[in-house]
Amino acid sequence: MFCPKCATQNLEGASYCRSCGANISLVPHALSGQLPPTQTDEVDIGRRGRKRYGRELTLDRAFKSAFMGIAFLLISIALSFSPMGRGWWFWMLIPAFSMMGSGIAQYIRLKEQERRALGGANFKQPQMPAPRRVETFPARSTGELMATPPSVTEGTTRHLGAEAPTKHLDASSDASK
Repeated sequence: MFCPKCATQNLEGASYCRSCGANISLVPHALSGQLPPTQTDEVDIGRRGRKRYGRELTLDRAFKSAFMGIAFLLISIALSFSPMGRGWWFWMLIPAFSMMGSGIAQYIRLKEQERRALGGANFKQPQMPAPRRVETFPARSTGELMATPPSVTEGTTRHLGAEAPTKHLDASSDASK
């Protein structure tokens, strides 16, 4: 088996190229036309590639996280007005916005999963009405004779044959004036 990156011959069944280190474990599957099944649909993987605590997405968890964030926000506002929390109330905003954001993100992911499960059949793009056709020019009568438009070429070639009168600037003509 050859490495697709550097064309070095490797042993059959090797996972990495011995020359450049590229991952070549899927090359035999790609050559046979049968890629192994992936399990990304079953496991919710976050942005950084880690599992989301093994929990499934539910509407309850999304709302719980969002409302906990709102509770932290209210507590931080209450602490800002009390003498006890004057110096550190704004640190409570970090978990507040974090929890609200994760709750909203979970809700959006849940709705996206539902839309994918339905196949997008229930969500139709609203159709715009077709524009009205407006006649801007009146209908032309074919029986009426129209003069042909003047040709630019004809007008310029007509002037080529006639010479323009030449002005001679002499000292005697300037003095007579």
